[in-house]
Amino acid sequence: MGISAIGGYGAYNHYAQSLSSGSRINRAADGASEMAILQKENAQIKGLDAGASNISEGKNALNIADGALGEVTDYLQRMRELGVKASNGLLSYNDRQSIQAEIDQLKQGITDVAGITSYNEKNLIDGSARGVQIATDSNGTSKSIDFGNATLSALGIEDFDVTGGSVDLKAIDKALETLNSSRSNIGAQTNALEYAYNSSRNTAYNLTSGVSRMGDTEYGEYVSKLQKQQTLDTYRLMMQKKEMENKHKNTMALFM
Repeated sequence: MGISAIGGYGAYNHYAQSLSSGSRINRAADGASEMAILQKENAQIKGLDAGASNISEGKNALNIADGALGEVTDYLQRMRELGVKASNGLLSYNDRQSIQAEIDQLKQGITDVAGITSYNEKNLIDGSARGVQIATDSNGTSKSIDFGNATLSALGIEDFDVTGGSVDLKAIDKALETLNSSRSNIGAQTNALEYAYNSSRNTAYNLTSGVSRMGDTEYGEYVSKLQKQQTLDTYRLMMQKKEMENKHKNTMALFM
């Protein structure tokens, strides 16, 4: 006769698996309701992590746009300065032509900045990035962000010219107001995304803590349980061997 399988093998395997995986619930048999809750919360945590990543990308793109709008502001400030200079009635036509040449270079600089400022190959301040949706949480809730428009036409300075002698600076002033408004809007949107990011991270942290309390292995407890199970298994093995020895002796006694 052989020794039967140890009765506590299933429990022993459960404790060993929990210790090796770090989770006390590795299959439905370990706790069906707990596993369903853990899977739901883990899905929510992953969604929050993805949303936080989206938010970070949104903030990065807004920072890039804000920096570019700052460069355009510098160009406009220089154009205004040149416009004031060109308003001097003592200047000759050639003098104003020279000033206009620099203004035209500044216009081209603004066009270049508006055309090349991008994030992940998406243009930001040429007017094409309006109402960009950023999914911020595990439910797909999104925030709409706007990067502004720094093209010459949007700023209303395509035809700014100082060669005629009479210079109207209102177009430059209005363009500066437009840029200031765009940058203020970018700042507000960045702050809103920062709040959303902090909320997402805080929610994910609390959910992770809850998942850990529910599903993580208590190593001290499970080592103790494993040792206890090993002791019980050893005892069962000894009892089975003893029983087999007694049966063998009784069998031999019948033939004597």
